Amino acid sequence: MAAILTCLVKTFQWIPVLFINAVIIWSYYAYVVILCFESVQSVYERAVYLMFYHPFFVMLMISYWRTICTSSGFVPSQFFLSRADREALDNGDPKEVLEKVSRKLPVMTKTLSGAARYCDVCQAIKPDRCHHCSMCRKCILKMDHHCPWVNNCVGFTNYKFFLLFLFYAILYTLYVTGTVTKYFVAFWNNTLEGDGKLHILFLFFVALMFFISLWSLFGYHLYLTGNNKTTLESFRVPHFYYGPDKNGFSLGSVMKNAEQVLGLNRWYWFLPVYTSIGDGVRFPIINQPEEDSLLNAQHRWLEEGELDGHEDQQYENKEDSSANSLDVSTAELVNENEVETQMPNRARPDVVAVQEYEEVKDGTSTL
Repeated sequence: MAAILTCLVKTFQWIPVLFINAVIIWSYYAYVVILCFESVQSVYERAVYLMFYHPFFVMLMISYWRTICTSSGFVPSQFFLSRADREALDNGDPKEVLEKVSRKLPVMTKTLSGAARYCDVCQAIKPDRCHHCSMCRKCILKMDHHCPWVNNCVGFTNYKFFLLFLFYAILYTLYVTGTVTKYFVAFWNNTLEGDGKLHILFLFFVALMFFISLWSLFGYHLYLTGNNKTTLESFRVPHFYYGPDKNGFSLGSVMKNAEQVLGLNRWYWFLPVYTSIGDGVRFPIINQPEEDSLLNAQHRWLEEGELDGHEDQQYENKEDSSANSLDVSTAELVNENEVETQMPNRARPDVVAVQEYEEVKDGTSTL
């Protein structure tokens, strides 16, 4: 029964995607067949309309389906707790165990209480900017939001495709609205020729409605990209090991922040190809305090496998140095005690002065 319900839920999740594709396919039929081949009488005008229409349509469909089909990524295996760590988590202090495990990983964000960010469902330490999606039932790298219109989480791996989908959808609807306006006016003047007048009427209103609604969403994500934020981070300020910082991941300029999503080569910015920088786990931070030098070693966790041994060796060296300092301090204390026992008992000068003053006051002084 549970399997059937799960299958039904997954089926219903594709309904918004089918609706969007149905609208796009219908708009193609209404524009190409009804408008261009039935209503447009000029061959030159028809050729120009079709020549500029198809690039927008193709880029829109590619960006949309790349957003849908691109995997949201996987959390590296190093972030998942081992069996021993899970047993220690169940039997010991959770905060202490998670802190010990996260110390070996390149994580700089914490919970509100200062503990390591941990996912109870996935049983893994959450990388920076990673969140668990209840719809996808897994942790998503640099999660922005779960979009029902693409039936996928928008995160690190497909955020660029999502931006391009919004961008080309705006260009597509703007182009359709602009070229259909002439024939929309002719429809109201009863001078429009052809049998598909209602298709042109609805095509104008649908394109205009999507154009207006998409602009607000696209503008908001342009703001997020320029500030190197996600939708979740705009509502909930990330907490770092040094405290909360709403601009903790910003690199200081709009172009540098945009390059993190769109890539370094600007010729590829408007192409639906993957060019985002990074691995979705580590992110550059310019507001990092200088006192934390341990992160420089943690950033090598993917290339080097000697971090654990190095930390253990440092811990042992610290213990040895502490023990040596303790021995030295003990030896010095013993020597001081011996010196004090060898010295004769003499009254302190300030005590002698007080006694002499009292004798003078009582008239018993021999001076």
